[in-house]
Amino acid sequence: MSIVDRKERQRAERYDLIVAAARDLAEAEGWDAVTTRRLAGLIDYSQPVLYSHFKGKADIMAAVANGGFEELATRLRTQTAMGTPDVLRNVCAAYLEFARSQPVTYEAMFVLPTQIKFASADTPIALRATFAELLAALGPDRPSPELLAEVLWSALHGMVVLVQSERIPARGADVRLDVLVQSFGRQSR
Repeated sequence: MSIVDRKERQRAERYDLIVAAARDLAEAEGWDAVTTRRLAGLIDYSQPVLYSHFKGKADIMAAVANGGFEELATRLRTQTAMGTPDVLRNVCAAYLEFARSQPVTYEAMFVLPTQIKFASADTPIALRATFAELLAALGPDRPSPELLAEVLWSALHGMVVLVQSERIPARGADVRLDVLVQSFGRQSR
């Protein structure tokens, strides 16, 4: 391995270490606790090293969010690839389970302010892939499919935020999911 290759690999490893440390710290203490000073201390690097990878906390949160989009897209793709008659329900359930199991990452993805652009030419590939899986779950030949997928996504997001903020009880989630899926008129592709 050349010196350049080794340095690039080390740089990528540092990047991943910073992102993982930020996510872990946010899970333990919330995003307010995530600062470049704290992260530098946690990973045993100086703040300038962190700044060589990220402009600041917002960029670190965006990196956590992008990793979340990649994982969410993969989870949804797994459900759409199965092609089962209840693909829409399975995709929606996978979305809700992702949000439930990774609330800090979900918060970085959809709640906290970031520079991530939605519905634009600058939208990250993983975010586009997530949206594409929602479109696929709705099935072909639907009128205004993008608009329908946006409404579905909005409803799922609303369910997540309302449960996480304890505005609605976590119990009854399956019933709400059934109502949502039925509202979209069919459960299969």
